[in-house]
Amino acid sequence: MNHTDAGDDAGGSDGAGYSLADARARDEADTLADYRAHFSVPDGERYMDGNSLGLASDTALATLERVVDEWKDLAIRGWEAADPDWFHYGEHLGDLLAPLVGADGDEVVVANSTTVNIHTLVGTFLDTLPGTPAGPDPSADPPAVLVNDLDFPTDHYAIRAQFRQRGLDPDEQLVAVESRDGRTIDEADIEAMLANRDDVGIVFMPSVLYRSGQLLDVGRITEAAHDNGALVGFDCAHSVGAVPHDLRDAGDSGVDFAVWCSYKYLNAGPGATAGLYVHERHHGATPALAGWWGNDKSTQFEMRHTYEPAASAGAWQIGTVPMLSSAPIEGATELVRDAGIDAVREKSLALTDYLIDLVDEYLGDDFSVGTPRDHGRRGGHVAVEHPEAYRVSEALRDRDVVVDFRPPNVVRICPAPMYTRFEDVWQVVETMRDIVETDAHLDYDARGGGVT
Repeated sequence: MNHTDAGDDAGGSDGAGYSLADARARDEADTLADYRAHFSVPDGERYMDGNSLGLASDTALATLERVVDEWKDLAIRGWEAADPDWFHYGEHLGDLLAPLVGADGDEVVVANSTTVNIHTLVGTFLDTLPGTPAGPDPSADPPAVLVNDLDFPTDHYAIRAQFRQRGLDPDEQLVAVESRDGRTIDEADIEAMLANRDDVGIVFMPSVLYRSGQLLDVGRITEAAHDNGALVGFDCAHSVGAVPHDLRDAGDSGVDFAVWCSYKYLNAGPGATAGLYVHERHHGATPALAGWWGNDKSTQFEMRHTYEPAASAGAWQIGTVPMLSSAPIEGATELVRDAGIDAVREKSLALTDYLIDLVDEYLGDDFSVGTPRDHGRRGGHVAVEHPEAYRVSEALRDRDVVVDFRPPNVVRICPAPMYTRFEDVWQVVETMRDIVETDAHLDYDARGGGVT
């Protein structure tokens, strides 16, 4: 099938009951189908990059426009007179997001960026451990932070920086669990590392690996960390808004801290303010990166030079809440909350099941799926592997299929459940098949620079 007529052919792939008509029948039965109308889906495109940047919704734009109008009408009075008021807006958004991550409202706040939140939270908890300058016994052997070798790079950058700032050698103290297959991390290897080392003070893992889309067992890792005397945190950037969480009660006693962004599955726009979670047992700790917006709200404008942290996750706010980067979160998450995170997850799994089945059925031996097939181990996107993945991704983009490439060989495809149809998934696989059958990807240069 030529890519130019794929959208008009009601037949197409004819094996195993897969066809465009079948995809459309699945869409007819989709209980979340009506949510697509809220989103600005680029005209003529098959948008499959929601795990990098979600699409704009009318509800997100409405809350942004409301805050812009409040700025015009109220000016500085908006800090108190807006509804909801701007002064408590990070906490207000935390209340809205808390059910999506399985936490109490005062354990969640919207603040900073994801990387900044890693800095302040990892730094905070390092300062509670023996062997660090601010810890209870600075003369003790320094603690290690356990990560993995498939992490998103910013996690390691931030943790290394926090070690350097405490005069500790990150090459010695940052310990990585190695992947057995280059795609996934086995939780048994995390458990073994914890059992074989007595210096791990913090375990910091992603909930979903950014390349392969593996969903890690948060509860199992939390229990293993606590059983071995370590604190545990998670980078949930690739799961919040697509996967239900139970951060407060995960494992034996709940995750200690977590971070995430708001511009992927929460669809709050490029650079939207991030979110963080801190279990209530840690409230009252002094953040490593203290700022005036994390001060107790009742005394914040007394302008004291002695910091008084808020008795909630709000203490980890640093600077003034960026209203124009935060307002879309309110409207965007309204749709996820209305649909229900369990229903969102159910559709996400159905879409990725369908995508995996189509790749298996139609894309040939040069393609493979690098994402776990078991629902309990899969996030919201699928890693489709090919030796010429970069060239394939470029050919897809030129055919109005928006995906991204991750080295060395992954085309990441994300059928985001709030606005993606089964028809879109079918069309994407048909387009990929056309590209490789005609060798169209060979017309493209090998990987250059830029955003992929």
